[in-house]
Amino acid sequence: MKKAGLIISLFALVGLAACGGSGASNQSANASASRTRLSVVGSSTVFPFASSVAEQLAAATGIETPKIEANGTGGGFAIFCSGNDLSTPDVANASRQIKKSEFETCQKNGVNGIIEIKIGYDGIIIATSKTGADFSLTAKQLYLALAKTIPQNGQMVANPYKNWHEIDPSLPNKPIDVMGPPPTSGTRDAFVELIMEHGAKEFPELKEMSSKDSEGFKQIATSIREDGAWKDMGENDNLIVQALERNPNQIGIFGYSFYEENKDRIKAAQIDGKLPNVEDISSGAYSASRSLYIYVKQSHLALSKDLQSFMNEFVSEKAAGPRGYL
Repeated sequence: MKKAGLIISLFALVGLAACGGSGASNQSANASASRTRLSVVGSSTVFPFASSVAEQLAAATGIETPKIEANGTGGGFAIFCSGNDLSTPDVANASRQIKKSEFETCQKNGVNGIIEIKIGYDGIIIATSKTGADFSLTAKQLYLALAKTIPQNGQMVANPYKNWHEIDPSLPNKPIDVMGPPPTSGTRDAFVELIMEHGAKEFPELKEMSSKDSEGFKQIATSIREDGAWKDMGENDNLIVQALERNPNQIGIFGYSFYEENKDRIKAAQIDGKLPNVEDISSGAYSASRSLYIYVKQSHLALSKDLQSFMNEFVSEKAAGPRGYL
């Protein structure tokens, strides 16, 4: 994606902290009266980390605790890119990189300087309750279970599968009943890219299509079935965990942090032969791993006196280091 030099690296942010002269300080001071609280929107996966940073920073400095909202990566970018004034957010949390279309919306609305910071890695987790069946799934099996249409006998047909056992006799004899993130979620985007697209390419005709008609392939590979086998669960992943406990036949999809927090209540499925763990997610050995980001409006560094402190706290050793609270 061409960004025309308008997305700045983390090092530029550090440079701003080191080189900000008295002019920048005065500008920030003049604007401080109109901005008393930072506004952060976006990914539900990044939400708990951003909330921890906000709470730690407020406790250490006495600033008003930043407002953190979990409205999904796509939903967050829609708000973040809606304008550049102080009625719009300072920061967008994201469980994927900003899309070309979102970046262009930012530009169109005057958001012309964006700082992109990669804050870590996450894994997409396929989970059941502790009392549910054990699953070991491949990307191809997940595509066959969840795609709206699948290839059969040389043509695309409406997904006929109702039971995991119908896809592969080695899978549990349980109904396909999956709860996952909505279309506005970065977790949904990552799931269809890392799993559904890879699964679709296991079929020679779709793999060939991916190189000849990339848009047509994406439409087929990423369209989730709408017959009830998949249920959009909103941006509150805790609701999925609660639902799994109530129904051991259901499967949930969410980020690793929610799995880590609820290991006493749920268990993870293997994906392509691997159970999720921090090391494999960080190295990319776990096939459903992804990067996490925060995006910052460069112009708001001069308008919000606490924004630089929030950014510095997020990437500090005490927060993000090996023994950090994140």
